[in-house]
Amino acid sequence: MEARTNSSEVTEFILGGFPGSRGLHGGLLGLFLLAYLLTVTENLLIAAVICTSPLLHKPMYIFLGNLSFLEVGYVSVTVPKMLLSLAAPEFRRISFAGCMAQLYFFLALACTECTLLGVMAYDRYVAICRPLRYPAVMSPSLCSLLATGSWLSGFTVSMGKVFFISRLGYCGPNVVNHFFCDLVDFLLALLILLGPLLLTVSSYCAIISAVLGIPSTAGRRKAFSTCASHLAVVLIFYSASLFIYARPRAVSSFDLHKLVSVVYTVLTPLLNPIIYCLRNREVKAALHRAGQRAAGALGTSSWDALWASSRPSPGPPPGPTPGPLSYAPPARHPCTSSAADRPCADR
Repeated sequence: MEARTNSSEVTEFILGGFPGSRGLHGGLLGLFLLAYLLTVTENLLIAAVICTSPLLHKPMYIFLGNLSFLEVGYVSVTVPKMLLSLAAPEFRRISFAGCMAQLYFFLALACTECTLLGVMAYDRYVAICRPLRYPAVMSPSLCSLLATGSWLSGFTVSMGKVFFISRLGYCGPNVVNHFFCDLVDFLLALLILLGPLLLTVSSYCAIISAVLGIPSTAGRRKAFSTCASHLAVVLIFYSASLFIYARPRAVSSFDLHKLVSVVYTVLTPLLNPIIYCLRNREVKAALHRAGQRAAGALGTSSWDALWASSRPSPGPPPGPTPGPLSYAPPARHPCTSSAADRPCADR
């Protein structure tokens, strides 16, 4: 690659996509389309519920709302083009400007997600290691500043990186052996991941040290449960990202490269709301209230029946309860009792 001065420079790219037959492509098309629709629906639902529920206007949920909204854009940058490429081979072509635009939004949202994950790790650090100062430290103004700064940093840093990438000359083969325009090398990925990763690792080192210092097992379990969901998402996201960009290029094939890319471009945005929110009692209660309001607006009570059927039924009450066919011994007459009661018969 060199400065863009060559008249024979590449004006469009051809995405390699996934190998296999048309039948396999049809199966992948249905699978990824279902995953995309579920991802967009659940993330928009979580973001809307957090925005409209005053009880969820807390630091952790503010960051979760931003993350859910980000995931909608994240999957919408790469998955629709991948679906079109699976549907028809002619859609594998993408112009140079379109490729740079896709790369920019992919990098911007990836940088924003890395920063948000680091901010959320700091939030958990303050909640566990400085619980008495948590309301003062994580004030609404600071939370808004951290969330806004995450978005601005991601989109600003990526703008400079994509500008320099677009100024390079692409005079060789115009085939990108991937399902989206991933032109990120190891050095660029390291610059993106290093800062947020260091913040996340240092926060969790302090969290683990504080949790191990709690004397009771129940206290350690409760403290760790507050950050277990975030830790699971961090491990999935960074493991896939580091495998893709930090490994030597000759270690594995591009087919495995694409398979692991599906993890952080499709699977992680799909699982994030389930890991974070749908096992959270406050979020589930807010979803129930939102469903009741929607059902009331439609004039139906079917939501209550659906909600009741989705909850586990309580166990039977303690002690036997006679049914309609249960046998009960007849009451004894006071004068036909046992020998201890014979004086009654002599009266």
